[in-house]
Amino acid sequence: MDQYDVAIIGSGPGGYVAAIRCAQLGMKTAIIEKYSTLGGTCLNVGCIPSKAMLDSSHHYEDATKHFEEHGIEIPGEIKVNLEKMIARKQSVVDQTTKGIEFLMDKNKITVYEGIGSFKDATHINIKKNDGKTEEIEAKNIIIATGSKPSTLPFITLDKERVITSTEALKLKEIPKHMIVIGGGVIGLELGQVYKRLGAEVTVVEYMDRIIPGMDAALSKELTKVMKKQKVKFALSHKVKSVERKGDQVIIKADDKKGQEVVFEGDYCLVAVGRKPYTDGLNADAAGVKFDERGKVIVDEHLKTSADNIYAIGDVIKGAMLAHKAEEEGTLVAEILAGQKPHIDYNLIPGVVYTWPEVAAVGKTEEELKEAGVEYKAGQFPMRALGRARASMDIDGFVKILADKKTDEVLGVHMIGARCADLIAEAVTAMEFRASAEDISRMSHAHPTYAEAVKEAALAATDNRALHV
Repeated sequence: MDQYDVAIIGSGPGGYVAAIRCAQLGMKTAIIEKYSTLGGTCLNVGCIPSKAMLDSSHHYEDATKHFEEHGIEIPGEIKVNLEKMIARKQSVVDQTTKGIEFLMDKNKITVYEGIGSFKDATHINIKKNDGKTEEIEAKNIIIATGSKPSTLPFITLDKERVITSTEALKLKEIPKHMIVIGGGVIGLELGQVYKRLGAEVTVVEYMDRIIPGMDAALSKELTKVMKKQKVKFALSHKVKSVERKGDQVIIKADDKKGQEVVFEGDYCLVAVGRKPYTDGLNADAAGVKFDERGKVIVDEHLKTSADNIYAIGDVIKGAMLAHKAEEEGTLVAEILAGQKPHIDYNLIPGVVYTWPEVAAVGKTEEELKEAGVEYKAGQFPMRALGRARASMDIDGFVKILADKKTDEVLGVHMIGARCADLIAEAVTAMEFRASAEDISRMSHAHPTYAEAVKEAALAATDNRALHV
């Protein structure tokens, strides 16, 4: 029987990063993955392929709507080749997953393909695709099995017309009318992809606003921008049935007045979040306990109820984000090596990769009000930037929330071009407990989108933004 210092079940961003860090720290490491490719949801059917589709569809939209204004004239009709677009997406996925294989080899990590299940707290059975079972032993084990799309109890996912994000990334045709159930990150990103390609898109959301977990100002601005892009929204609608009839899908929902509303389309994307994936893990055999939501219970060091077993990523509490899982994977590896790492969960940024992009870190205005914290806010519009006007990306703003007395930055919320990258500046500043004045006095290159961060900091510092 092969023996290891650490075995990791699941090869998503949390699992493979944990494996690499463990190996770097001198531990004999194994990783177990049930699929034939490494990388988990993120690399195979999540973050990476959805960004590939977002970029491809963005190019198409620019070519059909914006090139002429830039003085670029393309003779003839511009067409979408969806098959080729999806093939390119798959090539990006293939390159990325092969890159993870390379990293496993480079770091001398043993990879097992199959379903890993606990025999006890130190032994894992690996059921391979050919039906054979192999057993390994590990001093420490990390559960990194991730999540899968959630649904509603009354919805039957046929994966043809009533689909999840996985199927939405490999459709054979552009929908005529895609109805998206859920106004969160996944629904909005994939809804925007197919809207750009020519589909009619209607987003049906139970809450009274989209991206409800983010600052209300971001929700309001993104709604306004996406309505301008002709995406339709049915907010405060409670879906009660989804029925397929041939090539049509009929969705019935009650609006906020309790009146029934019927939506008809040829595809329904169910994007109501994700849930922990622990099927077949047999965690009870190792003494691992779960909460009422099916998440693995861990302490502040991410240790489970079993002394040598840890859990990271989507299977435990907190935001279901790839970069959160990566930080947790690194943290556990370093704890096992006797180090004292830390994660500030308040400083894990959240991003929506629509265009304009939406990004945030720290506290929202709603959270500060609820906690009774006295704060000041500074906001700066993207349209006031020369760089934004040059690129025609004028939607959005940057908002900085700072403590009224100390000026420490408590939250940064932004929507606009390249905000997914800009948010890193805010994370860095907040990690070092910067004040709004600190950011306002840093030189930002001109002309850039990042100048909006400086200007918002100026606005939060005695309301002295320069360019509005």
